[in-house]
Amino acid sequence: MAEESDLEKTEEPTGRRIEQAREKGQVPHSRELGTFLVLIVAGASFWMMGSWFFQRALVIARKGFTVESRYMREPDLMLVRLGELSSDALYAFSPLLGLLLLAAVLPPFFLNAWVFAPMALVPDLNRLNPLSGLGRMFSWNSLMELGKAVLKATLIGGVAALLIWKERDEIFGLLAEPLEAGLAHAGHLITFSFLMMVAALVIVVAADVPFQLWQYFDKLKMTKEEVKQEMKEMMGDPHVKGRIRSLQMQAARKRMMAAVPEANVVVTNPTHYAVALSYKAGMTAPKVVAKGRGAIALKIRELAAEHRVPLMEAPPLARALYKHTDIDAEIPSALYNAVAEVLAYIYQLSQWRQVGGSYPVPPRDLPVPAELVPEAA
Repeated sequence: MAEESDLEKTEEPTGRRIEQAREKGQVPHSRELGTFLVLIVAGASFWMMGSWFFQRALVIARKGFTVESRYMREPDLMLVRLGELSSDALYAFSPLLGLLLLAAVLPPFFLNAWVFAPMALVPDLNRLNPLSGLGRMFSWNSLMELGKAVLKATLIGGVAALLIWKERDEIFGLLAEPLEAGLAHAGHLITFSFLMMVAALVIVVAADVPFQLWQYFDKLKMTKEEVKQEMKEMMGDPHVKGRIRSLQMQAARKRMMAAVPEANVVVTNPTHYAVALSYKAGMTAPKVVAKGRGAIALKIRELAAEHRVPLMEAPPLARALYKHTDIDAEIPSALYNAVAEVLAYIYQLSQWRQVGGSYPVPPRDLPVPAELVPEAA
C-alpha cells in the first residue's frame, strides 16, 4: 500500500517542475478567453468607430465603382488602381486590425503563459497515434469542451432570441426608413446585438479559465518519489555530498599538513591536541596554520619533529587555540600575551641553538583566560 501511495500523483508541482513544463511550451491556455477578447474588442471597435468605418468603406466603394476612361484604354493601370484601393482599405481598417492583434496576444499574459519555447516547435509523432486520438476524444477534457459548446449555443441562442423579440418593432421599422438612415440604424442594432451575445460568453470564460488552470496543474502533479528525486537533484544526493565533503576534508588536511614544516612552533596538550602557529614579519598577529586532535594531532607532531619544528607543551593554550581559532585565521586578541611568550621562548631557543649560552627557561603559567579553555578531553 505504501508503494502504491508513492506512485500516486498527489503532490502539487514544484517550481522546478512548472519551469521545466514552460520550457517545453506546456502552459495553461483558454481558447474561450482568447475568443471572447477578440470578439468583444471587435464589437466595441465597431460600436465606437462604426460610423467612421462606414464612411471610409463608402468612399472606397464609390472610388472602386467609378471607372475612368484611361483605365479602359490602359488595362495595366487596373493593377495600380487595385493597389490604391487596397491601401485605402488597409488604412481605413488598420485601427481595427491593430486592436484585434492586441486582443489575440493578450490572453497568455492574463494566464501568466507568455513564454518562448523552441522545444514546442519539435514535431510530436505521438499526436499521430490513432489510439491516443481516441483517448483524447473520450477524455474529461473532451467532455468539458462538449459542455462548453452546448453552453455557448444555449447562451448565444437565448440572448439572440431575446434581442430579436425585444427589438422586433425597430427591426420591422427599418423597412420604412431612408437607405442611409436605415443602414446606420441597422448597423447600430447589429453591433449592439453582437456585443450583448458576446457579453453572454463571460459565463463560459468564467467557467473555462479556472478549469484550464486546474487541469494544467493537475497534469503536472507529482508522486512522492518524484518530489524526493527532485530534492535530491536540487540539493544533491546525500551519499554524493558526503563523498564530496570527505574529499574536500582530505584535500584541506593535505594542505594543512603541508604548512606544518613552515610553522614556528607546535603547541601541544601534550597528546590530545596539537596546534601549529606561524608568525612572520608584516603579519598583524600570529595565525594557526594547522590544528588537530587525536590521530591528526599525532601526525602534526610527527611532521613537526621530522622538520625540526619546536614542540611546546602548553595544555590550556593548546585547547584554547584549537577551540577558538580556525585554520589560516589569526589568533584571538585575548591569547596575544600567551602566544607572545611562547614565540619569545622559541626565538630564545633558536638563538641558543645557534650561539649557545644558557638554556632558555620555558614559560610557565601562560596568561590564558579561563573562559577560553574548554574542559580537557
